[in-house]
Amino acid sequence: MKQHYLLDSSFVIDFLNEMADGSPGHACRWMDKHRQGTFWISAVTYAEVLEGADDEDAVRSFLARCKWQGIHRIHAENVAALQRRSGQRMGENDAWQAAIVLHLKGKLVGHDPKAFERLGDAYVDHRKG
Repeated sequence: MKQHYLLDSSFVIDFLNEMADGSPGHACRWMDKHRQGTFWISAVTYAEVLEGADDEDAVRSFLARCKWQGIHRIHAENVAALQRRSGQRMGENDAWQAAIVLHLKGKLVGHDPKAFERLGDAYVDHRKG
């Protein structure tokens, strides 16, 4: 069974910058190693990446290659449970990402260990080999 990966904006931004610069780095190497996975994006990733994009068409083109995970009631319930159980609330967008990846039974790929360390094995920091 293929591994499901939810791509966080921190990963997508690194990947697109590496591609634009023609200088493959951590994100390109990670993507190359995990080609067999199924790559997902959420509305959170889409909005965050598009917000800061210099070339919106390039961003849309890359993101169109990923599967789309909408945000639904089950995710809202998971966000509420995550926030309620924790002594330290996550940022709202981070909580949505965490709820989505847990529902996918996948791994969140990005570079924000402070935000996502509580996900344990469900979090992959693409900058750490």
